[in-house]
Amino acid sequence: MKKRILLLFGIISVFLLLAGCTEVNKPITAESTGFWNEYIVYPLSWLIVHMADWLGGSFGLSLIVVTIIIRTIILPLMIKQTKSSKAMQALQPEMEALKKKYSSKDQKTQQLLQQETMALFQKHGVNPMAGCFPLIVQMPILIGFYHAISRTRAIAQDNFLWFDLGDKDPYYILPIVAGITTFIQQKMMMAGQTNQNPQMAMMLWMMPIMIVIFALNFPAALSLYWVVGNIFTIVQTYFIKGPELRAPATGKAGGAKK
Repeated sequence: MKKRILLLFGIISVFLLLAGCTEVNKPITAESTGFWNEYIVYPLSWLIVHMADWLGGSFGLSLIVVTIIIRTIILPLMIKQTKSSKAMQALQPEMEALKKKYSSKDQKTQQLLQQETMALFQKHGVNPMAGCFPLIVQMPILIGFYHAISRTRAIAQDNFLWFDLGDKDPYYILPIVAGITTFIQQKMMMAGQTNQNPQMAMMLWMMPIMIVIFALNFPAALSLYWVVGNIFTIVQTYFIKGPELRAPATGKAGGAKK
């Protein structure tokens, strides 16, 4: 879990570095060169612009549709993340047993604990880092969105609902909604695990707070992308983990009947 937290901070650091330092003020066109421009920023810019043409000139609607398209493309990774989360939850009793077995803090015992834990993961085909894969995939897309919006004048100058796509949300509604939906998404993904793992409980609160901080300082279009993506993931997680999410409530109801 500590490795996942360090990886998360590493990804966020790269995001901040690239968002602030990579040709952010240079317009993106078909003539832009470099891997980053040619294969990530310009394709996103082109897709958003052409989708807006098909949707009557609304770049806000275009961003929503493009976000759904992208989330649908990476849906297999998201499903894998959800299944990995469920598998990790199922292994919690065995992992707790191993921790009790190797409770000594000396180095040799801790090495044995790590070996036994990895063997347990391999036995059940669980990758503890699988939960980070969707985030790793999404970060270049998120940075690409930032550059596409900032470097495509037509997108940055358009408005949608109450906000300008290229500016911060003046009423802070999108950042707050982004944080709330991130919390709901995390809560659903970690259902049943936070009580057993304090580090997961910390992540449950840490991620939404960081998203709100980002959303307060970046163009509203990025918050729109994050909110739509979160809603997509919440619906997806509900259908995948629905019975599991409803189980506690059912159990309470059953207990009341008795």
